[in-house]
Amino acid sequence: MARTTAAMDGRHVRVQAQGGVPSIHRSGEDVSERKEMRVVVTGAAGFVGYHAAKALRRRGDAVLGMDAFSTYYPAQIKRARAERLRQIGVEVVEGDVNDAKGMRAMLDGATHLLHLAAQPGVRYASRDARSYADANLGGFVNVMEAARMEETRVVYASSSSVYGDDATPPFREDELACQPLSLYAATKRANELIAYAYSHTHGMNCTGLRFFTVYGPWGRPDMAVSSFTKKILKGETIRIFQGPGGSELGRDFTFIDDIVQGCLGALDTAGTAPYRIYNLGNTHPVTVTKLVETLQKHLRRSATTHYIPMPQSGDVLFTHADISAACRDLGYAPKVSLDEGIGRSVAWYLDHHGADGSRVSEEEWNYEPF
Repeated sequence: MARTTAAMDGRHVRVQAQGGVPSIHRSGEDVSERKEMRVVVTGAAGFVGYHAAKALRRRGDAVLGMDAFSTYYPAQIKRARAERLRQIGVEVVEGDVNDAKGMRAMLDGATHLLHLAAQPGVRYASRDARSYADANLGGFVNVMEAARMEETRVVYASSSSVYGDDATPPFREDELACQPLSLYAATKRANELIAYAYSHTHGMNCTGLRFFTVYGPWGRPDMAVSSFTKKILKGETIRIFQGPGGSELGRDFTFIDDIVQGCLGALDTAGTAPYRIYNLGNTHPVTVTKLVETLQKHLRRSATTHYIPMPQSGDVLFTHADISAACRDLGYAPKVSLDEGIGRSVAWYLDHHGADGSRVSEEEWNYEPF
């Protein structure tokens, strides 16, 4: 992969490939004469990154994306997201957060960093634990070092998984969150502690956002909404995990548009306090069975389900966000109900994939989450 350097100024984002061939994305107007931000988005070809970069660009901010295009799930969907961003004037540079020099070059001239790049997933750690250490720990330190040297304000993704099973619902940010159940959750909690250390030692502005089960169009294929949708269309059995005593798992499913609103609110208010953590959720948790019922309604097809005891995979039993702090400080106000959000997700899925998978590659249609 060719190394790249990049820089941002008031008029444009410049991407310089090794070998001296420049590619220039112009913002369309001189943002140095306005108050719009110059934002680098890592993980820009990912689910949340794609939607956040699109929203920032459409409101007039200068945006430069970065993504490693990892193969944790089929990269075609990431390439497709990146191409759609390119069409609206957002360049997505292929790069790795573990490249310290490249990361600093990306932040040259940026006012804000929205750091969303990470190794996701709870269960995948049993197959490749090292990937979490590389991306979520070593990569995070590289990102923070680059932001420190470039004096860039940082907003980064954390996760509701940091709460484990010991928090009292609805989960508040002042919970200790000291008993994560998965390696993924442990790395996300470590990110919060690392950010605190950088804020305390270097005076950096760092905001962590604990996302609660994000779903929507262009969603990750390993997540429940996309995975269950495909299984219903294929007539395959959906396995639903149960907790102790046959109890149902519950999730605070949050639509992507609401999450993006929270991300933009965090960016807009970065600098009001040196260190902040906020929950971004919907506040209306539902059982997985309710999710499947809602999918059946919008797909107009029946699902075959099989209930099994939850394996020791690191999944939590229940999530429920207290969002009062985000509402107060970020202007966060989730609006999309599960019924509306699933309807929009299903419509996108059918348009993008086709009911029989005929519109996507065989690899994407046959992908099975770990």
